[in-house]
Amino acid sequence: MNKRKIEFYVGLFVVLGLICSSYLFVVLGEIGFIRDTRYPVYGFFTSVSGLKKGARVEMAGVEIGIVSNVMIDKERLLAKVELKIDKNMTLSEDVIASVKTSGIIGQKYVDIAPGGSDILLEPGQEIYNTESSLDIESLVRKFIFNNDKK
Repeated sequence: MNKRKIEFYVGLFVVLGLICSSYLFVVLGEIGFIRDTRYPVYGFFTSVSGLKKGARVEMAGVEIGIVSNVMIDKERLLAKVELKIDKNMTLSEDVIASVKTSGIIGQKYVDIAPGGSDILLEPGQEIYNTESSLDIESLVRKFIFNNDKK
């Protein structure tokens, strides 16, 4: 092969590699250049210990979104969790959001129990019915120290 053909194939290989890498960054990184495929809703919890940004949001065991931010609301002094829900999923205003654990020591996620209302949540609205996570560590501590007193 002559030198020009080799350079052509190397250049073609590099360009294809860059295109494939860019595609992987967009797909695996969930970067939405064209449009956002999720809308935000907010929930206020008394405790979200262990819940992290990027955690799953599930309904009936199926992932319908992600936790995009966990912060403290300075006015209410509660944990404010921003959930990004898939646009093809509609939530009624009376859904129940619960922080749960997958398995005994698994990762935390938000489970959405469907409601029966005809009024739907709009982007940016609040989920009023929330249940905080069960803190196993504090339960074990209470059990151990209560048994010592007996």
